[in-house]
Amino acid sequence: QVQLVESGGGLVQAGGSLTLSCAASGRTFSSFSMGWFRQAPGKEREFVAAITWSGGSTHYADSVKGRFTISRDNAKNTVYLQMNSLKPEDTAVYYCAASTWIETTAQAGEYDYWGQGTQVTVSS
Repeated sequence: QVQLVESGGGLVQAGGSLTLSCAASGRTFSSFSMGWFRQAPGKEREFVAAITWSGGSTHYADSVKGRFTISRDNAKNTVYLQMNSLKPEDTAVYYCAASTWIETTAQAGEYDYWGQGTQVTVSS
């Protein structure tokens, strides 16, 4: 079992920045690829970014490429999502997830563990 707890969400103006954190406990964190997903009201959950267990490979949704950066610190059992140049359309609940896949994956069904989510609201 892996427990994931997100933090760092909040209210920010358009153009601003936020950094989300996801702290993991339980099984060895470094054995998982990690991902961030988001879900806006009335919309399906969508992929945002993913990173391999070593941090050597990352993958981003086109909508956030160049603005968001995913990273991880295996010594701290934490994965981060640095979000810059935020837009109102980035408003959503953001979830981190852990996958046993070796490579990054954008498919929610390939993640085994999920956090409870943290709200990000971007005002115009």
